[in-house]
Amino acid sequence: MNDSDIPDLRAAVRIDRLRQPSRWEDWRFNIAEVVVDEGAFGTERRVLRDDGHCTQWLFPNLPVTLHHDEAEGYYLNLSSGSPVWFVMWRIGDADPSLAWPEIVTLSYNEAGRWLDAQERVDNVPLDTGVRAALQAFVDANYRPEPKKRKRPVSFIAPEDRR
Repeated sequence: MNDSDIPDLRAAVRIDRLRQPSRWEDWRFNIAEVVVDEGAFGTERRVLRDDGHCTQWLFPNLPVTLHHDEAEGYYLNLSSGSPVWFVMWRIGDADPSLAWPEIVTLSYNEAGRWLDAQERVDNVPLDTGVRAALQAFVDANYRPEPKKRKRPVSFIAPEDRR
């Protein structure tokens, strides 16, 4: 499989913002939905709804790039039983009432690296169409590492046993 065979996906992310959901929080954000963006949403973020308490923002045109070397991460996502989109997102330093998605991925391993780097990462269930395309990519690109046979302890010298 060459690079031209890699699916080109774009996603649109909806973030909901609640105003003062509790007395300890001014704002609470939720990654509410991720859908495939086929170009109908435009390219600029926009407000879908604002009733003074809840604001829904749509962030369209986010690339979701599949990489051959992330095939294990895609496999882990699919084999979890509940495949998801992973969204890494940020809150504004200057204006904590603003939040936006930075990156969307389908790789369990990539999301884990973001979490290790103390980033905010949420997940949203993956729809069946993207799940099927991801499964086809994994089937074509993922080759599990062969398991190494472990020698029985009785065949290892006592001083080398651990």
